[in-house]
Amino acid sequence: MEIMQNANRRLRQGCFHLSARSGRLIVALLLAAGCGGRQQKYDATGVFEVTEIVVSSEASGRLLWFDAEEGMPLQANLPIGCVDTTQLYLHRRQVQARIKATQRRYVDVSVQTAALEQQVATAKSELRRFENLLQSNAATQKQVDDLSAQVALLEKQLAAQKLAMETGNKGVADETLALKAQLAQLDDQLKKCAVASPVAGTVLAKYAQPGELVAPGKALFKVANLENMMLRAYITSSLLTQVKIGQPVKVFSDFGEKDMRAYDGAITWIADKAEFTPKTIQTRDERTNLVYAIKITVKNDGYIKRGMYGEVQLENQ
Repeated sequence: MEIMQNANRRLRQGCFHLSARSGRLIVALLLAAGCGGRQQKYDATGVFEVTEIVVSSEASGRLLWFDAEEGMPLQANLPIGCVDTTQLYLHRRQVQARIKATQRRYVDVSVQTAALEQQVATAKSELRRFENLLQSNAATQKQVDDLSAQVALLEKQLAAQKLAMETGNKGVADETLALKAQLAQLDDQLKKCAVASPVAGTVLAKYAQPGELVAPGKALFKVANLENMMLRAYITSSLLTQVKIGQPVKVFSDFGEKDMRAYDGAITWIADKAEFTPKTIQTRDERTNLVYAIKITVKNDGYIKRGMYGEVQLENQ
């Protein structure tokens, strides 16, 4: 009797273990089927990037004020800081004074030679009168010759005076032109004392503080346009014939295990040479030795961050 009870108990335990193992197997198969149903094949995978611009100082001096902060949005060419301009301003006033002093040396040729021109006109009139008297035998040839020589001398003096004055005026004009060029150079240097971002974007890093001494080439801050992101992805050679510049594609950003966001993108660049596949990039096929890099522009809604992974799906497939 006891032997039969033990046999029945072992039989029931064996059935229970078999049932448990069967249940776990069924659950594993269901999970695998569910994961396989959610898995989506992509044509390429890459990393989101932005074009970073390091803005450096173009002037030398003390940074009087600087309002840039990390994460601060900036408008293009809007001043956010200024380098000391005192010496440049004083030099500019000095050049302006030199321009005024130089221009005072300019002479009016017609006014300065008016008296000599009148003498020439009088001498010519007197010469014509004596030439008429000579025809009437009322004057001598010597008188006519003397007046003719006097007219020629006055005309030469007038021409020499005009040439000297015109040459002096040209020198004044050239000197004024050089001073005005120097003034324009100072204006350009004063303009470069203003610190501004060349593009609209967001401050990524700040390298200087107000009150510091800066020099041309010293980095002040880093800015990037985070509204337009770029996904650098890699495709296999089998897909190279299926892409072209300007082609619309679907881009998916990975926000976790289950959260994916879809964006519209466009291919803006395709590499003309193959390269080895980066270790962090996976393609839809098995990893190959050589792939081609592509760049895809994506309009950012604020959720895409630098360094995030993204997947690409060609819309023509």
